[in-house]
Amino acid sequence: MEPMIKVEHLSKVFSTSAGDVNALTDVSFEVEKGEIFGIIGLSGAGKSTLVRCLNLLERPSDGEVIVGGQKLLNLNAKELRLARRKIGMIFQHFNLLMQRNVLDNVCFPMEIAGIPKKEAKAKAMEYLKVVGLESKAKAYPAQLSGGQKQRVAIARVLASNPEVLLCDEATSALDPETTKSILSLIKEINIKYGLTVVVITHEMTVIQEICHKCIVLESGKLIEQNDVSELFSHPKTQAAKRLIFAASPQVSSMTGGRLIRIGFDAHEALEPIIGNLILEFRTPVNILQSELKTLNGVTRGQMIVQLPDDSEKAENMIKWLRNKKTISIQEVVDYVI
Repeated sequence: MEPMIKVEHLSKVFSTSAGDVNALTDVSFEVEKGEIFGIIGLSGAGKSTLVRCLNLLERPSDGEVIVGGQKLLNLNAKELRLARRKIGMIFQHFNLLMQRNVLDNVCFPMEIAGIPKKEAKAKAMEYLKVVGLESKAKAYPAQLSGGQKQRVAIARVLASNPEVLLCDEATSALDPETTKSILSLIKEINIKYGLTVVVITHEMTVIQEICHKCIVLESGKLIEQNDVSELFSHPKTQAAKRLIFAASPQVSSMTGGRLIRIGFDAHEALEPIIGNLILEFRTPVNILQSELKTLNGVTRGQMIVQLPDDSEKAENMIKWLRNKKTISIQEVVDYVI
């Protein structure tokens, strides 16, 4: 089956007074129809530039963007406008029309598309019901919370009947509880309408919550891509490791010793590994961090463990752990405090 989104060798160069800036360099990936796909990286990694290239709000310097089988760079202005109607986008700051009430905000894209006013209002109420805001139809954006504004923005996108939903840091301005509710709504919409969703974020917790697959950007380059559960369990690059480790609760201080990350599938890891490790070597270890995450129905866990200062004993502990088939072991070099 043809992927819904196909990006081939995409590059974007910005010309500035100080010289050319390579915002994206040779980025390639595919997003399947109906998938929730994550793009993650630290600030300045090129995430927002990449997502704006997916609907040609930013025109790539090189490469190809194919959405729904159409090569966007080959379309004329009229064809591109029609193609963009199938690519909805929600932003960090909502972008609502402050002088219009909630109902009229949702009606706006249908007005532009020439849908009769009565039909547009009926559809707008239907979408407001989907996002749980039908009671706020007559309210104005200034009267809403951040989470409610984002729900209105989502309803407005649905009014365009898109096939693809781009979410550019859509939860960054929200508190954790509201973020969770918005992510749950996006997941529901993905299932109900079969939308293909692309989520751009610097927060690993957002990726873990709803995405099926993910790519990691650093300095405009795609450095890692995988299923989210596999990326979380076995990050290969330092950038991915920093994002994963930083997403978890941290200890306030630590000193000395070698640090290891133990990853495990909670359904398989029945042996009390840490208890047996201590009994085997008659030496305590320090658990700096421990957590479980459910990723697409699979419960995965990780621990960051500090080993004793005795280098020989620490090395033997690592060898002992590597012999355990139900866990994965990685040494942690740059643990984020």
